[in-house]
Amino acid sequence: MLAVLLLPGALRAFLPALIGRSALAMGSLALLLAVQDSTGSYTKAGFATATFGIANVIAAPWRARAVDRFGQRTALTTMASGQASGFVALALIAQAEKVADVWFLVLSVAIGLTSPPLGAAMRMIWASLTTAGDQRTKAFSIDAVCEELLFVIGPVVISAVIVASSPSTGLWVTAAAVSLGTAAMTSSASSGVLRGTGGGVARGDRPLRQPGFARVLIVLLGVGGVLGVAEIAAPAAASHHDAVAASGWLLAAFAGGSALGGFLYGQLNLKGGIGKRLFVLCLGMGLGAVLVSQLDTLGAFAAGLALVGLFLAPSLITGYLIADTIVAESGRTEASTWINTSVNLGASLASAAAGAVIDSSGPWFALLLVGAIALVLASAVPFTRLRKIEPPVVHAVDHCEHS
Repeated sequence: MLAVLLLPGALRAFLPALIGRSALAMGSLALLLAVQDSTGSYTKAGFATATFGIANVIAAPWRARAVDRFGQRTALTTMASGQASGFVALALIAQAEKVADVWFLVLSVAIGLTSPPLGAAMRMIWASLTTAGDQRTKAFSIDAVCEELLFVIGPVVISAVIVASSPSTGLWVTAAAVSLGTAAMTSSASSGVLRGTGGGVARGDRPLRQPGFARVLIVLLGVGGVLGVAEIAAPAAASHHDAVAASGWLLAAFAGGSALGGFLYGQLNLKGGIGKRLFVLCLGMGLGAVLVSQLDTLGAFAAGLALVGLFLAPSLITGYLIADTIVAESGRTEASTWINTSVNLGASLASAAAGAVIDSSGPWFALLLVGAIALVLASAVPFTRLRKIEPPVVHAVDHCEHS
């Protein structure tokens, strides 16, 4: 699977993209701690973080559409500059005295709206560098694995920076990551050739107008729901056992399972249709959540979360492959972003409801409920439509082996 990194131009774009994407992994925590430190209120900090997240999700399809239209270099650099400026402005007012609380919300909105879709853009680069089939699956798999690891390492790194200096410094570091990473990625030749359509995507080519695509997004809402509940149920279960310190380990088990799943998915030579794959993976995630809901000891709970996580990255990878196949090239950045948006929306909705369910019935019932919902949503997979557009599986020789 690592052979795809040796494709001409791959590492030159991928490594900077990871640096830029680390801003999303670090930004929420840096924002939360900076606002809390300035206002002395976790409530206000929570509102600012939620505002950032909501603005990010709402604007995602339109940002991706701009990338498809104007090209990566123009669109991503503009967005990254805007987000970096927002982080810097937030860092400055967090250190100032007597700043009105509304400015924290305004800047949080600005930071969320201008978040560059580097993940979707990098998948467009992978699609341009690889052939359809095994090679592209491997590329998307290693991309997903590295993204999972970013969300494990990013909060740890930014926490260390903040502890060693200040919350405002954390915002400066995040601004540097998104601006420098994006600039380095878009200056690569493989990104530069993706110049965009210029006139926008034809109405009929838009992702949501493609038969079956909306149903794929419905299926992935269930995946996001399991993700959102798991991230809240883990610390709740640890607290129930009077072992709050174990929260991090439980979440690490979940993320580690996802990274391992993504790696294995890229290694396997899967023959089944892409619709069947999506169904099996989402079914597995739902069943895994139901299984974990029956495990009481922390050790078993951690193992169960790792099992559930095993299906997360492969489900996303399959969604990206479907987006890459079912949507015209002019709308693929937007399509890939819709996959993320669906999962994030599912996670947000589930997180919002999970707190009340956990308070009344415990984390185990919350997992049982969301697992059942995921199983129901898995039935929405558009098998017939995906069978019609199934790309041939190409056992391609890596470009680097020709040299």
